[in-house]
Amino acid sequence: MKRTVSLVTGGAGFIGSHICGLLLERGDEVRVLDNFSTGKRENIREAESRHAGQLRLVLGDIRDSKVLRDVMSGADLVFHQAAVVSVQKSVEDPLGTHSVNLEGALKVFEAARAAGLRKVVFASSTAIYGDSEELPKREDMKPNPLSPYAATKYAAEVYASIYSNLYQTPVVCLRYFNVFGPRQDPKSEYAAVIPKFVTRMLSGQVPVIYGDGEQTRDFVFVEDVARANLLAANSSVAGVSLNIASGRRYSLNSLIAALNGILGLDCRPKHEAPRLGEVRDSHADISLAGSALGYTPQVGLDEGLRRTVEWFRKAGAASGVEGQSWT
Repeated sequence: MKRTVSLVTGGAGFIGSHICGLLLERGDEVRVLDNFSTGKRENIREAESRHAGQLRLVLGDIRDSKVLRDVMSGADLVFHQAAVVSVQKSVEDPLGTHSVNLEGALKVFEAARAAGLRKVVFASSTAIYGDSEELPKREDMKPNPLSPYAATKYAAEVYASIYSNLYQTPVVCLRYFNVFGPRQDPKSEYAAVIPKFVTRMLSGQVPVIYGDGEQTRDFVFVEDVARANLLAANSSVAGVSLNIASGRRYSLNSLIAALNGILGLDCRPKHEAPRLGEVRDSHADISLAGSALGYTPQVGLDEGLRRTVEWFRKAGAASGVEGQSWT
């Protein structure tokens, strides 16, 4: 029986590497396309060794049409994860973000159409909803992108619908909320809040909260997001956008309390002035993903945080910096 051939753009990145792991475990032949702008070889090194000969790494850019043609030849599925993922970076470099996130996505969709691929799963974002106070966020709400990053994700969703309906190239868009877990980079100035909190607390530093800490986020563990990608690829739905989250919201203060419990600390965060443009609350309605894909989150916040802390402890010990500052 022929193996399914799956391409993961940005497969050496945080979420992409977890998708690769699940694909390899189910027996797929996996191709990774990454330019290592943010992805890391070590994110897929273990998978390469555990599944020798099953994973092929291609160093290249999603905006290179020739590279896309070559890497999609004979493939069945594409999981398009490669992107500029920072809102702040997109504000600083809107043209570069447009080039990677929109031009790149369009070239991926077009290459998938030319290759006759079975399905494309596209990584979109909760940023599309903007600062609307209505909760929970539902897919039928009017998009209100407030940054170049959000605008590129929304525009790519429009193209995804066009390719699904006009060209019969099925694309499913997954709107990720606040993804966290092992392999998330804490060192970038654009890093998400959980890896920043975890690494600072592990190294004896005080975590910083911008605002009163009562702002909320819908945190979802990376393995649940990876599973959602496989469910989307195996589904019959196309031309739709689906929220991928936990369906629950947690304050940053409660996040610190949970980490204190896991680490055996009594750490009190430092509060600084709120950052301009930051959304106060985020919470997803995930019922549509449940009915369309059979998606149900399997890893709760406490368990996800425990796994994340353990990974960062091991990573710190391996690099010889445990107990020292990560920043």
